[in-house]
Amino acid sequence: MIETVPKSMGSFEMLGVCLLFLSLITMSSTLEMITPTQPLRDRMNENVTLVSTNGTFEAGFFSLENSSNRYLGIWYKNISPRTVVWVANKETPLQDHSGVLEVDSDQGFLSIKDGTGSKIWSSNASHTPGKPVAAELLESGNMVVKDGDNNFLWQSFDYPDDTLLPGMKIGMNFKTGHHRALRSWKSLHDPTPGDFAFGVDNRGLPQLVITKEPSDYVVYRPGSWNGLSITGLPGEITDPLIKTLFVMNEDEIFYEILLLNSSTKLRSRLVPEGYQLRLIWSDQSKSWVAQYPGSFDECERYGMCGANTICNVSGAHQHCECLSGFQSNFADSTCDRTTPLDCSKGDKFQKYGGMKLPDTSSSWYDKNISLQECEKLCLSNCSCTAYAQLNISLKGSGCLHWFHDIVDSRILAQGGQDFYLRITASKFQGTFHFTIHSE
Repeated sequence: MIETVPKSMGSFEMLGVCLLFLSLITMSSTLEMITPTQPLRDRMNENVTLVSTNGTFEAGFFSLENSSNRYLGIWYKNISPRTVVWVANKETPLQDHSGVLEVDSDQGFLSIKDGTGSKIWSSNASHTPGKPVAAELLESGNMVVKDGDNNFLWQSFDYPDDTLLPGMKIGMNFKTGHHRALRSWKSLHDPTPGDFAFGVDNRGLPQLVITKEPSDYVVYRPGSWNGLSITGLPGEITDPLIKTLFVMNEDEIFYEILLLNSSTKLRSRLVPEGYQLRLIWSDQSKSWVAQYPGSFDECERYGMCGANTICNVSGAHQHCECLSGFQSNFADSTCDRTTPLDCSKGDKFQKYGGMKLPDTSSSWYDKNISLQECEKLCLSNCSCTAYAQLNISLKGSGCLHWFHDIVDSRILAQGGQDFYLRITASKFQGTFHFTIHSE
């Protein structure tokens, strides 16, 4: 005798199978903002995220490749694989899907809590809000906490991770004492803070530097601003995609990249190995393409050739030369003056063209005096060893002086500027202008 399943029971079992199937599928839902009554929760089978107005960026809880750790971060929404640009709890990852991102209505803080209610990360606030607060994600990739008057209480752009996005500043705010700098990850799959930082050195004429812990010594120096670009990044002058800014005033110093086309997706990442990669998203290849080389040539390394030298890369070859008026001391691999400077006998200046200007951390500058006055002022100070134009835009303006040794100068394949080295009159040889020939 053949048994048959009642129709109603078969339908019930089919419904159960469908519900089980649906429970295994990861569902997605999005929020426009986080409020005191609407937090962002991490859930095992539901991706709840905060999305920017036009859907460029997304924020939420995620795990990195080959890891079960959970982080709160920001990434590009429609780019695969996931490209993370900011992580909050880098040093305190969650071990499960119990995380909650909340905003405090009284203090204006953002905080991440685990399943026990313990706070594992929190932001701060610039002032106590007088009206209701909410957190949202802007189209720039900046997560902000705002009060009811649309004043920013906190923003992720003030606390960079390893990625510089257009519109983000790195530098120093003198009013608050807050310093913004990129910090590399420990590895590509571990956001724990690594050894390298990219920021502004505000000693002497402020300049961009990459430093390495624990002693924070300089490993790479893009350089100072010359009115058109960072002196070691002349390609930024003719870049059709971006405009760069370097602002110096009594309130703050900062470097910033601005996009000339809002549809361009561009980011600069300080990679764990300690150098910076600038990348542009290609819709054609569906990948990130390096705008600048992914590693340094030898002359990029800070002080590669030692003090009072020029580093020169021609084709595949790199070599070091002593500056005019100096000769190599093979005993300690340094370049020493052949004849000491003597103010009373009248020193001269050797002109070098096409240069990346040397380290400016011990320099002096004046925005107003002319280049001719700059030369006279240097000659009148026996400690002054070199000078250059501070701003090379338009007809040029301002003055920059160096003292003591000349460190980390190099010849550039394109761009560069004039640099005037002080030497004794007997060693004067006219003008040096180097041309690079690629092999």
